[in-house]
Amino acid sequence: MPIPPEVTGEEIDPDVRQELMSLPKGLADDVARNLVMVAQLIDEDPEKAYGYSRVALRLASRVAAVREAAGFAAYATQKYAEALAEFRAARRMTGGVELWPVMADCERGLGRPERALAMAGEPEVQKLDKAGQVEMRLVAAGARRDMGQLDAAIVTLQSPELASNANHPWTARLRYAYADALLAAGRESEAREWFAKALEADKDGSTDASDRLAELDGVEFVDAFDEEDDEDGEEGGASDSLDEGTDEDDDEAEDADKA
Repeated sequence: MPIPPEVTGEEIDPDVRQELMSLPKGLADDVARNLVMVAQLIDEDPEKAYGYSRVALRLASRVAAVREAAGFAAYATQKYAEALAEFRAARRMTGGVELWPVMADCERGLGRPERALAMAGEPEVQKLDKAGQVEMRLVAAGARRDMGQLDAAIVTLQSPELASNANHPWTARLRYAYADALLAAGRESEAREWFAKALEADKDGSTDASDRLAELDGVEFVDAFDEEDDEDGEEGGASDSLDEGTDEDDDEAEDADKA
């Protein structure tokens, strides 16, 4: 796959670069450039990112960072069995536990929420840092919801991290998940409160809490182009009969209801 000439591979994380030192220099540079493309594209174009990850995997399958990148690219394209296999391989190589939550989420993606819940109770969770433990809590709550256990999902998310007023990178997502679970359980007023709290913590727009709040408040956004079309359609309206105008109004109301 073509790589823009401005991508040199030097952009790669220093720890990953260190891992690639085990490879011949030319090969290491090629792998690094492909990994840079994975990192740059995984959010905006996951399919392309996946393609670059497969190239890197073909070149250096014995490098843990390459297996991890391939796992995340597969995960982003919902290839959960493949992602899980790559994450397991990376974990065997490093012995670390950082990938435990996303491995559990792959189990959810494969329709095995009970396995994800079992992983949430394993000793590996205690070895995770705070961010990893919060991520594991989110996965466990999602698994509960997959199994139709809404009340249990809500309880799973209730934690000191949820109650804290401190703002961490995971705060908005934790509050959002809690709000969403409350709403699914029919606790609308509480859900609205927590969507508002999620929005307050969401400095980088990682959730759509503002849209969810607007929905709960019954706010409808009208497209500017639709307004212009309406204005054009009203030109010469003085010669229209009152009955015709009423019919048009009714049609517009029906269209708005359908929207």
